[in-house]
Amino acid sequence: MKRLIEYFSLAAAGAAMTAALPAWAQTGGPVRAPAAAAMTGMVNKGDTTWMLISSALVLMMSVPGLALFYGGLVRTKNMLSVLMQVLMIVSVASLVWVCWGYSMAFTSGNAFVGGFSKAFLQGVDATTLAATFSNNVYIPEYAFICFQMTFACITPALIVGAFAERVKFTPLIIFTVLWLTIVYFPMAHMVWYWAGPDFLADNPTDAGLLYGWGALDFAGGTVVHINAGIAGLVGCLIIGKRRGYKAEPMPPHSLTMTMIGASLLWVGWFGFNAGSNLEANGVAAVAFINTFVATAAAAVAWAVIEQVVHKKPSLLGGVSGAVAGLVAITPAAGFAAPMTSILLGFAASAVCFFFVTTVKNRLGYDDTLDVFGIHCVGGIIGAIATGIVADPALGGQGWFDYTQFPSVAGEYDMAAQVVTQIKAVLLTLVLSGGVSAILFLGLKATIGLRPTAEVEAEGLDINEHGERAYNY
Repeated sequence: MKRLIEYFSLAAAGAAMTAALPAWAQTGGPVRAPAAAAMTGMVNKGDTTWMLISSALVLMMSVPGLALFYGGLVRTKNMLSVLMQVLMIVSVASLVWVCWGYSMAFTSGNAFVGGFSKAFLQGVDATTLAATFSNNVYIPEYAFICFQMTFACITPALIVGAFAERVKFTPLIIFTVLWLTIVYFPMAHMVWYWAGPDFLADNPTDAGLLYGWGALDFAGGTVVHINAGIAGLVGCLIIGKRRGYKAEPMPPHSLTMTMIGASLLWVGWFGFNAGSNLEANGVAAVAFINTFVATAAAAVAWAVIEQVVHKKPSLLGGVSGAVAGLVAITPAAGFAAPMTSILLGFAASAVCFFFVTTVKNRLGYDDTLDVFGIHCVGGIIGAIATGIVADPALGGQGWFDYTQFPSVAGEYDMAAQVVTQIKAVLLTLVLSGGVSAILFLGLKATIGLRPTAEVEAEGLDINEHGERAYNY
């Protein structure tokens, strides 16, 4: 079994562990498992505080961060539609998460998806606990549920940027519910679910498929960014190009607002990445500094490339580079070292720039806000590079063998790890891309995805929501 000193998921049994422990004790079960009463004493208030703060930071990434970032990039007539889409996706995803998403993602089921033992949060209360990445260290299960809920909220919200300005509201919300259920929750389970460090030795098969492979994804390169990015590409291809695309100018209506949104994203991303350690310790600090410097490097790289290519570095380019760096460092945040994180930021920015400015134009697809070019491509670069930068020989954290008690560092094989990372990327692309295509095509054939030409010309704000962003 491979690694994960700080894989960011895992309510590896929260209430289930607490409930099961007495039964195990009565039947002569694992002697290494702490008693239920003892587990309560293993909860650190600092860890709990950090997880609650991180949850608020990640929520800020969606509303207002992503909403303003996307909203500033579209035309004035569609500003409110983007804000409404992001707000409602976050709201709907929150409800879906507590009703059945958490249970599907983080309870024992099979290698592909969990069960419904905690549907509607049954069995969860203020006393139930979730595992972290350290032996004998736990956090309140509600804190873990809230943190993971923010990831479930922002991931489908990212998708809408690929076909902004040309999608109807109702089918988008229906797509969100279905996509979360069929794609996101199983992916989260496959990558992040496992039995927990105190129980893995006795339950070695109680883990998601990709976790079992040994795939490394600290904070969501596959689950969030590749997952959303490929779904966005499929959506923009099925819905089609914006009317007037390439024939009339479609500049962002407020780069000032986009800058504000990007800044909120960067700040919130510290909760996204460093919070994924689940504990307030040195590895959280590793993820924090890596998130800082990789993003800075990517922003600088994009500006330098624009200076060379266009003779003028743009604000839009700067924030695009920053987001590319944030995306790329996400899977590697707790595994890399600061210097390798900087190199990763440089590399991701250059590759994403090429896709956004060259590949998209040559292939002619209308990825409105470059969700595929930045999130999917940046996520792929980061996910594969994680296998490299995690190597202890390069200052990385390596992986920990949790089948030992206490857990011990494992021998690192960079080539094998990179192969595993590639397999994880391919599975994500196939699952999310394939299922997303089926969902989009089904909605297109039934209730329709796209507004009429007249509605699109006048704008979605007034037609879909009966109001305008600006009254002038």
